[in-house]
Amino acid sequence: MDRHTWLTEGFEENRPRLRGLAYRMLGSLSEAEDAVQEAWLRLNRVDTAAVENLGGWLTTVVSRVCLDMLRSRKSRREEPIGAQVAEPRMAAGEGADPESEALLADSVGIALLVVLDTLTPAERLVFVLHDLFGVPFDEVGAIVGRSPAAAKQLASRARRRVRGAPARSEADRARQREVVEAFLRAARAGDLDALLAVLDPDAAIRIDGAARIAGGSADAADTPRELRGASTWAKQFLAMSRGLLFVQPALINGSVGLILATSGKLARVLTFTFINGKIARIEVVGDPARLRELDIGVL
Repeated sequence: MDRHTWLTEGFEENRPRLRGLAYRMLGSLSEAEDAVQEAWLRLNRVDTAAVENLGGWLTTVVSRVCLDMLRSRKSRREEPIGAQVAEPRMAAGEGADPESEALLADSVGIALLVVLDTLTPAERLVFVLHDLFGVPFDEVGAIVGRSPAAAKQLASRARRRVRGAPARSEADRARQREVVEAFLRAARAGDLDALLAVLDPDAAIRIDGAARIAGGSADAADTPRELRGASTWAKQFLAMSRGLLFVQPALINGSVGLILATSGKLARVLTFTFINGKIARIEVVGDPARLRELDIGVL
């Protein structure tokens, strides 16, 4: 087997795992593809005779590329990755589309991506590598430039953030989740009867100004809108919500709610007040300042 064939077959064998790793670190399918492509480019530039464990080598490279990309986000710089060597399948124009990313986000967990986005780059990388992919702490520490003990501390801090604030009881959480998931199914299906079935007849909905305007305009954040009586707003809500993508239940300040996030970035949150097993109040939050104050965890 010639060198190029060996590289291509070995890379393709590792591609799904590398893509999943990069997506969890970056929260963006297009950025994850970029990170995997960069690993392919680097593989073509090294002396592969020195690569004893191809899977481990690729994991290290993708992790470090992702770490650099996460750190660069703070300065809002985007530097394109060169394409001097054509990557298998990538050259055919394979790319990320919203539906593919929505399916991937749903399988990974939108709430997890949102919580990971609140971590420091090092915390996020350590948590993903060790807790999600089982990479030992000594290897993780070497990637982030920390000792194994320091890597363990980073993972511990990340776990506390991922779990979020505790709910009042497991029974409360289970019932809340059942109601919220029924609400989400009805919204996605456009089923008015099913939606009204989980709403208290006097249920109110309050939408802040930022949530009402695409992109979350700060100028509109001071003009919230509140509607009372489920029958007065449920149909309009369905018209705006049918076929929702990038939405999943999550723990919000200890209670079950819904989050909307694209590319791992939190855009909207729906919090719920429950009375007698039904939804009595919904608050739709889009104001970035308010979103930052929420304690969000993974169910």
